[in-house]
Amino acid sequence: MRELEINKQTIYYALYQGYTDAIDANGYKTGEKTKTYSEPVSIRLNVSPASGNANREVFGIDCVYSKTLTTADLACPIQEDSILWVGITPESDGLQNPYNYYVVRKAQSLHDIVYAIREVTMSG
Repeated sequence: MRELEINKQTIYYALYQGYTDAIDANGYKTGEKTKTYSEPVSIRLNVSPASGNANREVFGIDCVYSKTLTTADLACPIQEDSILWVGITPESDGLQNPYNYYVVRKAQSLHDIVYAIREVTMSG
């Protein structure tokens, strides 16, 4: 019973691809760099309800995270710095939804991968 299908939920992820030059409204380079990501892809993983003490030693004491993702698929392409849509879709009603989590740490063992993810907080 490594990974029960009933415990999985569909999330979306986009992989970090690097930096590109930022372009202003007139099409000119601004001199700044922006992170770029792949198109969102759906995947089914086990998502923990919230962070807890039982999982903290996997990532160390200084790692602050909101939830964990777990999979037995060792070929899972999600990496640190990937962005995630957990509990929402990247697009609804024709509008783009911003991502609401990102991957902080990845811990891989012989039989599974555990990702520490942090919720995005909006300031302002």
